[in-house]
Amino acid sequence: MSPYTQFIYHITYSTKHREPTILHHEKKRLFAYIHNLLTNKNCHLYRINGVEDHIHILTHIHPTISVSKLIKDIKLASSDFISREGIFPKFKGWQDGYGAFTETIKAKNRLIKYIKNQEEHHKKVTFLEEYKALLEEYEIKFDPKFLL
Repeated sequence: MSPYTQFIYHITYSTKHREPTILHHEKKRLFAYIHNLLTNKNCHLYRINGVEDHIHILTHIHPTISVSKLIKDIKLASSDFISREGIFPKFKGWQDGYGAFTETIKAKNRLIKYIKNQEEHHKKVTFLEEYKALLEEYEIKFDPKFLL
């Protein structure tokens, strides 16, 4: 019998020190690059978006790929792409950590809308506030000193 899986992850991580280095007019190039990377790894991207200091990815992850390895590959490859293409001149890299939250298929449309509306959402809430709220929502214990 073939394996049937549905592993949907909401992944988010920020730029190093949450510096606002992702330029609005060039971010679509970055997102297209990440989309292509995910497609090549047999993952299905539902939505990607972000603002100046972080990105969100909603994706199905192929069962043969570990989440940590996928995120490491995305960060390394996208950092190289950003450097090679020179699209974000002040970009110094991604933060060391990340948030990866499993989601149900029933939450997919709500999360697509949430990620699509990041620009509007972040007029009211900082990434740090958003990230803490996600950690609390998913009942993940964390030490606030590691979020600075």
